[in-house]
Amino acid sequence: MIEALGEDGWLHHERESWVRICGTWVPYPFQYNIHRLPAEERTRCFEGLQKLGAARSDEQSSPHSPPFKNFEQLIRASFGEGISEIFMLPYNEKVWAYPPAELATGWTEDRVAMPDLARVAEAMRTNEDHISWGPNNQFRFPKTGGTGAVRSAVAERLPAEKIQYGRRVTAIDPQTRTVTAEDGTQATYESLITSIPLDVLCTLVGSGELNEAAARGLRYSSVNLIGVGLLGKPGPDVDKKCWMYFPEANAPFYRVTVFSHYSPNNVPDIGKYWSLMAEVSESPHKPVDEARVAEDTVEGMLATGLIENREQVNHTYTLRIERGYPTPSLRRDEAIEFILPRLEEFDIYSRGRFGAWKYEVSNQDHSMMQGVEVVNRLVHGSPELTLWFPNIVNRMHPIYGKAWL
Repeated sequence: MIEALGEDGWLHHERESWVRICGTWVPYPFQYNIHRLPAEERTRCFEGLQKLGAARSDEQSSPHSPPFKNFEQLIRASFGEGISEIFMLPYNEKVWAYPPAELATGWTEDRVAMPDLARVAEAMRTNEDHISWGPNNQFRFPKTGGTGAVRSAVAERLPAEKIQYGRRVTAIDPQTRTVTAEDGTQATYESLITSIPLDVLCTLVGSGELNEAAARGLRYSSVNLIGVGLLGKPGPDVDKKCWMYFPEANAPFYRVTVFSHYSPNNVPDIGKYWSLMAEVSESPHKPVDEARVAEDTVEGMLATGLIENREQVNHTYTLRIERGYPTPSLRRDEAIEFILPRLEEFDIYSRGRFGAWKYEVSNQDHSMMQGVEVVNRLVHGSPELTLWFPNIVNRMHPIYGKAWL
């Protein structure tokens, strides 16, 4: 990253992520900061954790409980009634655009902070916030150009003749190892590394059994991005925050980023403007009215106190991303474990956020390392850790104290 943009091309941030709930702000992770809640909700959350603790003590001498059938079961068994009902279940349905009962659980390690009752009790006694959990409590952001600046800078370091844009692939023949583009041109390959969405790739390959496996197990949600350009400066409740979560029904978005906080160059003049970026999920289970999504977002920002009045809004911008999240659905692993090995029989290596369809290793750093590791595998025979061992690469390093990546 330093080679791409230089030492001076980055701004460094301490993560400030918050949950807007019950008319107040609670630091992330929510489950460790319930002391911030109003009295009734705080008591309900803590009592739920206490009941779980008592139940676990009773079960210590009993046989090991069976694995959870779905994400909702894991949530209720890990967080208790209060936290589950007030935050975890509504937020996860909002962000995934599918009910938690339709999601699997294998992706959750290092993505969901399981609460420690003693630590929660201590925080309630001292009113001390616990905010350091997670793989991205510090991050950097480009001074100019947004995250796209990174990819552009890396591309500029590669031979121009090796890069072609705007040539959609229409077919892949795994028998002859031939790729056909929409303009009719063809190219042959020895090994094909692709980040085409896995369900689309199965269609391009033309395999009935792969298409059937994809249809059974691969789900995704779309994301509507709504940028809101604002006059003036953010209020004190918003000023230093990086991003915020919104589990309640008074706003359509599940997350909002203070985009002008990431870099002053994200607005024309930081002395006159600031900006927010909201994310609204969409799926067949949770449809979105695209004609109203910007207006509904502004209404939600007013309702949650992000902005004070409509006069602050200078303009809005919307972008719909068809494939936003690779959903960790109940049959996802079954589909991946069937499809990927069969593609590799024809030297097709599907990697990346939607190429491998593994949410737990689909961030930008994960996706980049999937590409690095599959090349190293083909050239040197080394193992692919990121794709096949998420629990290793996402775990805190025993020496450096950071995630392996």
